[in-house]
Amino acid sequence: MRRPSVLLAAALLVGAFAVPASAADGDEDFTIKDPRITESSGLAASRLHPGIYWTHNDSDDGPYLYAVDSRTGETVARLTLTGVGTPRDVEAISIGPGNRIYVGDIGDNFGGRWPHVWIYELPEPKTLKDQTIRATQYVVKYSDGARDAESLVVHPKTGRVYIVDKNEKGGHLYEGPAELSASGTNVFRPVAAVPDLEATDATLSPDGRHLVVRSYFGAIAYDWNGGKIKRKERLGVPFLGQGESVTYTADGTRLMYGAEGADSSVEGQDAPDGSGSSSGSGSPAARDGADSGGGDGLGGNLKTGAIAVAVACAALLGLRGLRRRR
Repeated sequence: MRRPSVLLAAALLVGAFAVPASAADGDEDFTIKDPRITESSGLAASRLHPGIYWTHNDSDDGPYLYAVDSRTGETVARLTLTGVGTPRDVEAISIGPGNRIYVGDIGDNFGGRWPHVWIYELPEPKTLKDQTIRATQYVVKYSDGARDAESLVVHPKTGRVYIVDKNEKGGHLYEGPAELSASGTNVFRPVAAVPDLEATDATLSPDGRHLVVRSYFGAIAYDWNGGKIKRKERLGVPFLGQGESVTYTADGTRLMYGAEGADSSVEGQDAPDGSGSSSGSGSPAARDGADSGGGDGLGGNLKTGAIAVAVACAALLGLRGLRRRR
């Protein structure tokens, strides 16, 4: 009569080991189910609400931000921003110190038509519900002329804001003032080249030590190095369609990639500087000669599950043997 108990214990053991580590905090892959979100163009992992990701539409939507629960793919809050006028081309979102949300209305599909662009800043709400929040609007210009951009990051320690411009021949990392001013123009200046990639989004690790810049079909990882970025490796990314977004998970161990389109998917890979390698569903050939961390093609979670199965089976067989000897 003890055999069902043994089988149950083995099943629980396998389940405990086979579940991906990220699933416990809601950072597994998910699909954005809200029919209002058809052009998800930015992604930011909440540090205040585990498993929640903030996103927004590219254009023609209004001053809205959406909080999506990665455990279900459902929107749990929509924020309506006031004090910002009419957004023009919202392309990026990032979370800075003190759980402040920064939104980059920085797109320019005309390649330099707009004399200025905007950044909006607001507090992340402590309660997730549909609500209206007043934001601060900052006017932004570039020291070397207007340009298109889709990537904005906020340093998690200093709060300084950076933009990567979008250029099919490669762009630059632009540094904003030490503190943004709501009463004047904030001039962003180029501080480092970001070559070999048409940037559609970027993300800084929670500890501020690593930067990842993505394009439609690939990504490049950098050491932050005080803003004087140093290239580490090229990363493969999952193919999800028009790849528009990337964010580190709140714990910094994974990168979550998103795309535009209705019912768009968000898929994660181990961060190259996190607890695992950057191998995953992206193309393994797209790395700069870096070892993928194992030549057998098995991801860490799958390996762990296989080991757990073997351990459970061995335990079960051992118990059976003891019963026979009795």
